[in-house]
Amino acid sequence: MSQNTVSSHDDSTLAAYGWDDGWQAAYARATADPATAGPDPLPGRVVRVDRGQCDLVTPAGTLRADTEFVVPRDPMRVVCTGDWAVVDADGAPPYVRTLLPRRTAFVRSTSSKRSEGQVLAANVDHALIAISLGVELDLGRIERFISLAWSSGAQPLLVLTKVDLVPDAATVGHLVADAETSAPGVQVLPVSAETGEGVDVLAALLAGGTTVLLGQSGAGKSTLANALLGHRAQAVQAIRDQDGKGRHTTTTRNLLPLPAETGGGVLIDTPGLRGVGLWDAEDGLGQAFAEIEELAADCRFQDCAHRAEPGCAVLAAVEGGVLPERRLESYRKLLRENARLAARTDARLRAEQRRVFKQRQALGRHMMERKRGVRRRG
Repeated sequence: MSQNTVSSHDDSTLAAYGWDDGWQAAYARATADPATAGPDPLPGRVVRVDRGQCDLVTPAGTLRADTEFVVPRDPMRVVCTGDWAVVDADGAPPYVRTLLPRRTAFVRSTSSKRSEGQVLAANVDHALIAISLGVELDLGRIERFISLAWSSGAQPLLVLTKVDLVPDAATVGHLVADAETSAPGVQVLPVSAETGEGVDVLAALLAGGTTVLLGQSGAGKSTLANALLGHRAQAVQAIRDQDGKGRHTTTTRNLLPLPAETGGGVLIDTPGLRGVGLWDAEDGLGQAFAEIEELAADCRFQDCAHRAEPGCAVLAAVEGGVLPERRLESYRKLLRENARLAARTDARLRAEQRRVFKQRQALGRHMMERKRGVRRRG
């Protein structure tokens, strides 16, 4: 095998995990540089990440590799499930040399005060958001997930799970309509992994691509994953009766191949998310609230805040019953959150720049003092 090329046999092996001509070209560019190629590189897709190590599917089989070589201090460049990488398979142990440029990335803000992003999944085609119908439908949570999904570059898909717990078809119809209002441009599919309702349709929609499955604990993600995979790959636990919340059945993000008979592709299952903070989601908010953005184009003032300005088309739509007031309030809330995070992130970057500048100043003073000392002694 040459350094930059995967043989046709190995190509077909990786193809089941999403390898295509675009990734081949990116791999060839990365391995053209001896610094990132190493003596005998291999392409690989990350299927699981542990602390400092990851499992990758490669032409040589599944390898366990160290990840410390890949800029560990940058949270946006930490190796993530779904990444394509250049692997030094001859290392002791093998290690990831570099990541191929990501096509998409699902990112949320961390709960820490450092204002950092956390990549939950990389190179995904579909962001499959699971919302349980076993509890009251939380439209605000749907809007938050959809905003992040659009921001990722992936196509959002909203699945209303546990439809078998809803007493009648009319109620299901109303819930689907409410969800569609909160997710314009997104397909909403009611599904029951227990009865199989909607699973075949969902499998056909996901065929051949990479899908990340997201949602709160208790949303039925593991049961849905097992239904799509065709076998019990993920453990399932009962939810708590008192609040409808589940325990974290899935504890790591795993990339799993979907059955070839249903079209193939891969599924990234993720642990239940208690919080989904926005991260650089301005574009995603614009798509998630597309009808408000369209209405705003007809406001009298370009910088209209949709509060009390004369000639506000958005407020007129609320007053006329065209736009739900709850929808506008949710839009305002998420915009404020995104703006606060952007300001905090900018402040953190400015602080880091000041720290580096001060270090350089101190180093410069130190070097000058050394030169003066040498001159005096001379």
